[in-house]
Amino acid sequence: MSTATTEPTSGTRLDTGEDLAPIETIRRGVAISPELKEGFRLTLLLAVIASFGQVIVPIAVQQTLDQGLRGDGGPDVSFVVLIGLVCFVGIVLTSAASYLMTSRLFRTSERGLATLRIKAFRHVHDLPLLTQNTERRGALVSRVTTDVDQVSQFLVFGGLIFIVSIGQILVATAIMLVYSWQLTIVVWVAFAPLFLSIRWFQRKLTAAYAVVRRQVGVLLSAISEPVVGAEVVRAYAVEDRTQHRIDTAIDEFKAASVKAQQYTVVSFSLGGISAGLANAGVIIVGVMLGFTGDMTAGRVLAFAFLVTLFVGPVQMGTQILTDAQNAIASWRRVIGILETPADLVDPGEDGQVLPRGPIDVTFDGVTFAYPGGSPVLHDVSMTIDSGTRIAIVGETGSGKSTFAKLLTRLMDPSRGAVLLDGIDVRDLAQRSLRSSVVLVPQEGFLFDDTITANVRYGKLDATEAEIRASAAELGLSDWLDGLPRGLETQVGQRGESLSAGERQLVALLRAHLADPDLLVLDEATSAVDPQLEMRIARALERLMSGRTSVTIAHRLSTAESADEVVVVDRGRIVQRGPHARLAAEEGSVYAGLYASWVAQRAPAGGAG
Repeated sequence: MSTATTEPTSGTRLDTGEDLAPIETIRRGVAISPELKEGFRLTLLLAVIASFGQVIVPIAVQQTLDQGLRGDGGPDVSFVVLIGLVCFVGIVLTSAASYLMTSRLFRTSERGLATLRIKAFRHVHDLPLLTQNTERRGALVSRVTTDVDQVSQFLVFGGLIFIVSIGQILVATAIMLVYSWQLTIVVWVAFAPLFLSIRWFQRKLTAAYAVVRRQVGVLLSAISEPVVGAEVVRAYAVEDRTQHRIDTAIDEFKAASVKAQQYTVVSFSLGGISAGLANAGVIIVGVMLGFTGDMTAGRVLAFAFLVTLFVGPVQMGTQILTDAQNAIASWRRVIGILETPADLVDPGEDGQVLPRGPIDVTFDGVTFAYPGGSPVLHDVSMTIDSGTRIAIVGETGSGKSTFAKLLTRLMDPSRGAVLLDGIDVRDLAQRSLRSSVVLVPQEGFLFDDTITANVRYGKLDATEAEIRASAAELGLSDWLDGLPRGLETQVGQRGESLSAGERQLVALLRAHLADPDLLVLDEATSAVDPQLEMRIARALERLMSGRTSVTIAHRLSTAESADEVVVVDRGRIVQRGPHARLAAEEGSVYAGLYASWVAQRAPAGGAG
């Protein structure tokens, strides 16, 4: 019998990734999406070839002016035509290289980002439940949507421009050095302040855009929560307060964005000043060199073109720097999700498989504590025989709902082990566990689809005949026939087109179709209308027949029909036995709970 000890990771805060350096962020990002580096060398070679297309025209102008029109023998028409043809062929070839580079970059970027999206979305489902519950929904969603989109935008567009710009700057510099090393120095000196300050701007932009990306999550949360809770907002007339919260989130996002853009404006302005100094310096020094005979008119004109080719990518680089920091901030947040440890590790193919049939359950010295809190369950040991119907009761906060989460492995114990048929749930393959154990929560979640689609989550390949047979066994056929479109009725977002009771009926039908060996019910009939309660009770009687069932009972009518009642008080099992015996034990916890429940029902019974 296993009594493994593990430290709970439930509720681990999402890794922000903000301590990652930009280069390390890119390295880890590429490691997560290896498709990004596929064929990179060839793509880079094509980028260099494409960059030469930018300098063909300046060289052609210089050659045409100095050799074709002002040569020693006078104008040479054939040379001019030859230069034109070479220029045309060169532009065609470099354009083809640019097309191939762009298409390759698009394909590899999208493949890599598809991998990133898949891994991020998949890992969200593996995160601890408490991590999901404590994170703002908008913040969590933004990490796997807008943050990935920000990375995508940069890699597909900014990355393309970056590669071309770097190639263009290097090629332009090489040609400028051939024409005049003096003027090349003038250009680089003019841009030296910008180049030397790039590191400072990079640090400031990194910090600023990390705040921007966080504020995106806050903004999405502020907007989405009132939409989901629209009924509460209207019922309590808190529209003004809700709008104030949204306005505040918008203002904070605006402030963060403006602060980040201020650094971009400064860097872009510095680039403009550098460009002006470079052009002025080239004209002044170029004219001076021309008077001394060190520069021809064609070279000065070609150099002016080359300076433009140099200045353009550098100025574009300031915008690319902004996009890069925004993308890196987003990339860090996505990596943060992927590097947040999953608390429930699926052993996969190495996991054990439960045999089909009623399951016996053992809690072996189980202790559970939420992170930073005191234990909710204290050294719990008990056995539930296969085929037994157990009701777990207790005051609110006593720890009874934790039993359901541990049984279904939505959480793992801090100490001890939960065993099904003698096998530690941590050693079970998730596929086997989920096919044998089903939890019906107090509020069954429905997806925005038809009843048929929602029910099939219990059995994906279920036919309509199987669904109708399951509904008939539960006594729900007449209810389904009374719906506007029967099984094809749309339930709406979160099932809001149905009543609370009807949503629970769909959840019960889904559980019945799953045909579990261990059924865990978190008072699954609590939301059902009284008129339907007896019918559902009879259906549940058939559903639980021949199966092990554990019900977290909020109403003691459920406990009355159970084989045994387990009473939990302050995280410990204080009583166990049949309802009648426990209710007769004067002064016991259960007797007090039962007496209180009977007293609460009495007025309603008298009114009837």
